[in-house]
Amino acid sequence: MIIFGIDPGTATTGYGVIEVDEKAKRVLTLIEYGCVVTPKEMEMPNRLWSIQKDMQILLRRYKPDCIAIEQLFFGINSRTAMTVGQARGVVLMTGAAHSIPIFEYQGLRVKLTLTGSGKSDKKAVQKSVMKYLGKRKLAKPAKGFIDDAADALAVAIVHYLKSNDRV
Repeated sequence: MIIFGIDPGTATTGYGVIEVDEKAKRVLTLIEYGCVVTPKEMEMPNRLWSIQKDMQILLRRYKPDCIAIEQLFFGINSRTAMTVGQARGVVLMTGAAHSIPIFEYQGLRVKLTLTGSGKSDKKAVQKSVMKYLGKRKLAKPAKGFIDDAADALAVAIVHYLKSNDRV
């Protein structure tokens, strides 16, 4: 089974692709990770269109069995939440257009499941992601930030753990 994890954002949408093979020695295999990046000077409709086009390409390339996406968290900055919500909507729509089942997870739940604390920092999440994937290091993606890509991998790993009652 191939799980496509997403950490949505307008400027940077992190993605991570893992494969699950229950019969293999290492159950989870890292296939790919990276970021879809849009320039901040680009107008919002064009940024959303760019995200959609890149998501189309990625979904066709990796042919995931499901998508695991981080739910939107409304913190102090509602304007940021609104733009992230737009990017998230584009990802949801693109997945639905490909008839791919979509599963949503709260960021706090992802952190709690992987690290044991819902207040874990980015480094703790990355360390846990590397442990689950058997990696000593995650290289910075060609575009974007490792934090966004690692968060997307974290969501994908949590989907595996939750869907198999491993936590």
